[in-house]
Amino acid sequence: MNVGFEWDKDKDLENIHKHGVSFNIAQHAFFDKYRVIAKDIAHSSSEKRYYCFGRVKGGILTVRFTYRVNNQIRIFGAGYWRKGKIIYEKENSIQK
Repeated sequence: MNVGFEWDKDKDLENIHKHGVSFNIAQHAFFDKYRVIAKDIAHSSSEKRYYCFGRVKGGILTVRFTYRVNNQIRIFGAGYWRKGKIIYEKENSIQK
């Protein structure tokens, strides 16, 4: 199964300015074999949203996303946040 990524160009530029991470780089978190996917339970119920925690460029990147039709993952936020790193390390220490 092939998965594709999509995002809003303006939101990408905003994320680069605010968090220093492009969505082009953020998609690499999904290719970490130890990545962790978690539901975003605090978000609205009209659309299911998720977090992907994965290692990218030596750090743990948190990517906010949703699933779309035709195996598309729509990215709408990303950053190197401490909480994501803690979740990633905790989940991976349990699995090993």
